[in-house]
Amino acid sequence: MTMQLRDDGFRYGAVTRALHWAMALLLAWQFAGMAIKLTVGKAPITAFWVGTHKGIGVILLALIVLRALWGLYNMKTRPAHGGGFWGLAARGGHLTLYLLMLIVPALALLRQYGSGKPLDVFGVRLINGGWAEAPWMTAPANAVHGLLAWVLLAAIAGHVLMVLVHRFIWKDGTTRRMIG
Repeated sequence: MTMQLRDDGFRYGAVTRALHWAMALLLAWQFAGMAIKLTVGKAPITAFWVGTHKGIGVILLALIVLRALWGLYNMKTRPAHGGGFWGLAARGGHLTLYLLMLIVPALALLRQYGSGKPLDVFGVRLINGGWAEAPWMTAPANAVHGLLAWVLLAAIAGHVLMVLVHRFIWKDGTTRRMIG
C-alpha cells in the first residue's frame, strides 16, 4: 500500500495531516508556555519555555504559509465540508483558524522587526536590528497579539469540540479524514 501524499475527495493526504499535527503540537507548546508564565511567574521553567516562544512562533508562521499554499494546491481535491448550516460553519471556522494562525505570528514578527532589536531563532540570526524603534510597527502587536492568541485558543477549543461531536455524537466518519 502506498502513502497518499495529496488530499482526495474522501480524506486528507499525508502532507496535510503532517502539517496539521505538527502545528497542533507547536501551538500546544506555545499555549502551555504562556499558561506556565501566567500561573508560575518568573521561574527557571518559565524562562526556558518562554525562551522558545519567538522561535516556535517563526516556525508556526512558516508552517501556516506552507499549509495554506498546500491547501490551495489541493483545493479541488479536498474533502468537502458539506452543505447547509454546519458546512458553512465548518468553512467559517476553518477560515477563522487559518487567519488567526497567520495574523498572530505575523503581528509578532512585525513587532520584532519594528523594535529595531535582533531576532535569533535557535541560533540563527533572522533580523540584524540596530535601527530605531518604529512605533507604527510595534503598536499593532502590542495592542492585539496576546488577545488574538487567546481568541485563537478559543477557536482551537471549538475545533476540538466539533471533532468530538463528529466522532462521538454524529459518528459520521469525519475524524478519519484527518487521522488517516
